[in-house]
Amino acid sequence: MAAAILQSGCSMMCPHGGTVTASPSQSKVSLGGSPALLATDVTTVAGCPLNVSGAPQPCLTVQWTMPATKVTISGTPPLLTTSIGLCLGPTSAPQGTVSIVSSQTKVQAT
Repeated sequence: MAAAILQSGCSMMCPHGGTVTASPSQSKVSLGGSPALLATDVTTVAGCPLNVSGAPQPCLTVQWTMPATKVTISGTPPLLTTSIGLCLGPTSAPQGTVSIVSSQTKVQAT
């Protein structure tokens, strides 16, 4: 089933309320004036307040799975609203999944 392609202007959060930001690596395809996000784009987390036993363990980066399978942009699959972003902490331990708060809805892919 088709899902919306994510773009750099979309709003995303880590499970603890940190802001997730992706740095688009391409500028050929824009959605609503913002570049489409690819599975290989660097995604970071800022402001995650997670503490474990009094020690800060914030989400820092995101590892994406389940990008588009039938569409590519410059040879790389784009991220979809159904893609799963796994938030990773300082030791690369998984700490939950990204919540996609809002994104464009007009352009979809599978």
